[in-house]
Amino acid sequence: MELQRNKSYDDGSFCFVMRMAMATIEDIVKKQKDGAQFVVSAQMLRLEPEEFDTLVHVWMEDGYPGFQLAGVPHRCCRDGEFYIDWIKVVKTVSSST
Repeated sequence: MELQRNKSYDDGSFCFVMRMAMATIEDIVKKQKDGAQFVVSAQMLRLEPEEFDTLVHVWMEDGYPGFQLAGVPHRCCRDGEFYIDWIKVVKTVSSST
């Protein structure tokens, strides 16, 4: 992983941005311990909120991939429409231990 210094955020203050391939939901879930609470966001998956909202609705219908919803999904407003942009979840206990 390569870190790059980026001055474009927060009115010029410095932050570091990881330059790496797009993370998949499986990669994110795999890094968590069983029972851990964590956030999955549109930004983490490099999706627009509209795309992430659609994905979360598919998960709601078909089942979440390795986690359960742990609260009310957070929504943002774009052009007068509300979209889910992040969710707090709990990793389910894996059966491969």
